[in-house]
Amino acid sequence: MIELPVVSKRDIRKLTPEELKAFMVEQGEKPFRAKQVLEWLWKNTAATFEEMNNISLATRELLAKHFVINGVTVQNQQLSNDGTIKSAFRLHDGNVVEGVLIPHDTRMTACISSQVGCSLTCKFCATGYMERKRNLDAAEIYDQVVRIKEQCESEYGTPLTNIVYMGMGEPLLNYANVVKSVERITSPEGLNMAPRRITISTAGIAKMIKKLADDGVKANLALSLHAPNDTKRNEIMPINEANSLASLKDALKHYHQVTGRKVTYEYIVFESFNDTLQDAEELFQISKWIPCKVNLIEYNPIENADYKNTGEAKLMAFHKYLSDRGVQTNLRRSRGKDIDAACGQLAVKQQPAGVEAE
Repeated sequence: MIELPVVSKRDIRKLTPEELKAFMVEQGEKPFRAKQVLEWLWKNTAATFEEMNNISLATRELLAKHFVINGVTVQNQQLSNDGTIKSAFRLHDGNVVEGVLIPHDTRMTACISSQVGCSLTCKFCATGYMERKRNLDAAEIYDQVVRIKEQCESEYGTPLTNIVYMGMGEPLLNYANVVKSVERITSPEGLNMAPRRITISTAGIAKMIKKLADDGVKANLALSLHAPNDTKRNEIMPINEANSLASLKDALKHYHQVTGRKVTYEYIVFESFNDTLQDAEELFQISKWIPCKVNLIEYNPIENADYKNTGEAKLMAFHKYLSDRGVQTNLRRSRGKDIDAACGQLAVKQQPAGVEAE
């Protein structure tokens, strides 16, 4: 008996509308079937071809013969004492990424991942100690939003309002898929979310910040700054050696000139590292580059690093220093710390499907 080679099916969501339409015509189907299928895939977020109940059984079988839908499933989820929900999302190849639903009085935010692991090795971030295995494709990023949106509606009875690309990975090192996911999320043929509700966060890839502007990507930009000078930033964020503050200043000025948007600086305040008034003064000088706001973030300890959160008195003095000088400054208190879901704590502890995290 001769064994035929196994032909892997293509993920249908990787087809362009034009490719899907051409396939349908080639198979003797009406061209409008492609539009119906796309609506099921993106707007109705169908996980299987069987769900497409306004499409004939024969056409559904045809699709199943040639394609798969590599959906993202919730392997397990944890509920924090403050209502935050952390999910381990299982991908079709067995890899796992994490995402978080962060409830707030005025907004419901999905924090999503863009890579399996991360290559940037930021010293204070749990994900930075993981190996980067691969980029997520646009559909896998999209599916995280869908799953968190479902949690938001079922657990809290309210719609998802905001999305932040602040989970595992560096979004601008997976540029094409991140941009494609934003397009799908904001499209009327997708989730139809407002671009002003979406924020892409980067550790600082200067040339890609410029590209975001030049490509007209409709999303907000946040820069994970965390130190006000190159010496300190090099120490905790090796990416700074190739993307100095001078190069980031140039990129951000270009970004603002092209888009007219302000940027958000994310600044974790570490004890005895970047929490002095001199640090605040240097951050104030950075805030003059372009219109901006500053988020001061509590540090969330991780096993691999010895950094500590600054004391409350120093944090408030730092906040006051910036605010008194007219900088729009927000304090971001930790959410989900008890389940390792807070900023900088996402790091998958690989487990078989169906096994709950302790």
